Amino acid sequence: MPECSSKCGKNAVLKRPKTGDALCKDCFFYAFETEIHHTIVNGKLFKEGNKVAIGASGGKDSTVLAYVLKLLNDRYTYGLDLFLLSIDEGITGYRDDSLKTVEQNRDDYQIPLKILSYKDLYGWTMDEIVAQIGRKNNCTFCGVFRRQALDRGAQYLKVDCIATGHNADDIAETVLMNILRGDVARLSRCTSIITSGDDSIMRCKPLKYAYEKEIVMYAYFKKLVYFSTECVFAPNAYRGHARTFLKDLEKIRSSAILDIIHSGERMTINTETVKMPVRGKCSRCGFVSSQEICKACILLEGLNRGLPKLGIGKSQKALQIVTSNISPDLI
Repeated sequence: MPECSSKCGKNAVLKRPKTGDALCKDCFFYAFETEIHHTIVNGKLFKEGNKVAIGASGGKDSTVLAYVLKLLNDRYTYGLDLFLLSIDEGITGYRDDSLKTVEQNRDDYQIPLKILSYKDLYGWTMDEIVAQIGRKNNCTFCGVFRRQALDRGAQYLKVDCIATGHNADDIAETVLMNILRGDVARLSRCTSIITSGDDSIMRCKPLKYAYEKEIVMYAYFKKLVYFSTECVFAPNAYRGHARTFLKDLEKIRSSAILDIIHSGERMTINTETVKMPVRGKCSRCGFVSSQEICKACILLEGLNRGLPKLGIGKSQKALQIVTSNISPDLI
């Protein structure tokens, strides 16, 4: 084995996908953790005394995030009060198993855990929703409900911030998806390391510049316990196609992931020609929304009225139906 690139005298055991450096385990751990620390400090993600909810799914990203945040909080005395916040979507054979991993994370890292379910919040599980909508648009429901469920959980815990496990690959995929859909209004938001704030709960991405491969390597060498099974409804998701394209680009150019993120960060929107969404509050549930009634309430209204496809497609038409209480028989 070659000598560690840091000249520590040890033999290297891995090659970093991000930099190509040959490193021993200890030097890789230090480099990975230090980069996340710099992301936190340079991005001013937290303030001393903040209560922070870590969005925990039991997967590699949230498990590594919980482990590293606790480690850095102790090492650099951030002064944070950490919580684990999990959302049970009600997906048999997937979420019920992954929550067991989250509970083990709670015990291993000694971080309090709160679990909220779609069934309790919305009256529907994802299994029940898929039975109504089918597998074509089910990720729309899950994504919208999950984002709001995290806000509801954060409000319940009275936290200052939600830290999510979005990594560099996730963000680069989102940039590609928004470009391919022509959704330029969301480009600046999807690359922001901090979102929301003001009168809504702040979210941040401490793993924004961490490669997925390095997160897996870190979890492997640290022997962290995480759940690795893919969601049973995910194979048909549009994101999967963007992910495949990104992996092909990475094979040719290892910096492609960060290049795409930096491109998204540098894009500017001409507000004279592009109408940017104005963030307000939903008139029904009171949570953050860019329209009078939020997407979650519209989707839920459709499910409850026997119109599961009501919130799919044009928002204005759905909003008109919801606000006018038109009978399903007349549609």
